[in-house]
Amino acid sequence: MRILPWGRAALALLCVLAWSGTVRAEVPAQSPAGHVAASDALAPPWQAGRNDGAAKQGFVFTVPPVDDLADFHGDLDKPALVLFVAGNYYFAMAPLVAAFGAAYPQYRGHVFYETLPPGILEQQMRAGGTVTVGNMTWTIKPDVYLAGLKKVRGLIHAGMLRPPAAPYVTNDLTIMVPAGNPGKVTGLADLGRADMAVVMPNPRYEGVARQIKASFVKAGGEALAQAVYATKVQNGMTILTHVHHRQTPLYLMQGLAQAGVTWKSEAIFQEQAGHPISHVDIPAAQNTTAIYAGALVRGAAHPAAGKAWLHFVQSDAAIAIFEKYGFRRYQPAK
Repeated sequence: MRILPWGRAALALLCVLAWSGTVRAEVPAQSPAGHVAASDALAPPWQAGRNDGAAKQGFVFTVPPVDDLADFHGDLDKPALVLFVAGNYYFAMAPLVAAFGAAYPQYRGHVFYETLPPGILEQQMRAGGTVTVGNMTWTIKPDVYLAGLKKVRGLIHAGMLRPPAAPYVTNDLTIMVPAGNPGKVTGLADLGRADMAVVMPNPRYEGVARQIKASFVKAGGEALAQAVYATKVQNGMTILTHVHHRQTPLYLMQGLAQAGVTWKSEAIFQEQAGHPISHVDIPAAQNTTAIYAGALVRGAAHPAAGKAWLHFVQSDAAIAIFEKYGFRRYQPAK
């Protein structure tokens, strides 16, 4: 039987899925049904429902990739705390919310949070908290906004957030690649190769694109940045994402690209999850460090809960969770 061209990495994932029961053993791996099952298994959510901390989940109906809201978590019915979290650490939120509930039992099971790019979260806030995904529209207003320190300070200046900004961890960039590194990527310069398909955060939606461009300039000058973010976009060899922390590994596992720049923590999570993903380190001289921070939203409905969260994310318990994914505690400049 001819193997359909859906990506070598996805075929490799069948080995991971077979023992877990995700793909039924009696379905031949190379049959159409086997291809569909393995392809669907690549789609988010990737944490078996652990990112939904609602006290009562009711009837659970999730069918990736058609009925799936991977970046919306919890119960919309009278939450006690609403967090808008830049999606760079969506994978850390489940253990963070669980630890927060242990420290503040009054909020356990009543935290709703979104993990989207900071620019998209800002658009939702400017729309009064109303968002439409697929055929569903709802309104939810955040108590706390968490993103890069520069973005948080900018929204404080714009009057959307209340000072002060509370920084807590830092993160560095890496090059995410499929397991085995089929494109033989050794550094950022390789992403400019005309024959290499890459997947990159979209500057229109994702602030990290600005930091990635700065790293490209450090590695190969403006010519490299233009090659990846202009020339290859025009000829289709650069795929631009809307939600880079979900789409980049998905496209790599589907065999649609051979590399993409993400935060290092995202690659570490994919590797820990057993997905056929690896990464190539970027030297410090070419890298860019992000500082994550948060602040209360002006007019927040639950300011006390928001202050409790901002205190919590700076605590030793929260930092220990972040460190499992390669984050480092924020250290103010001396």
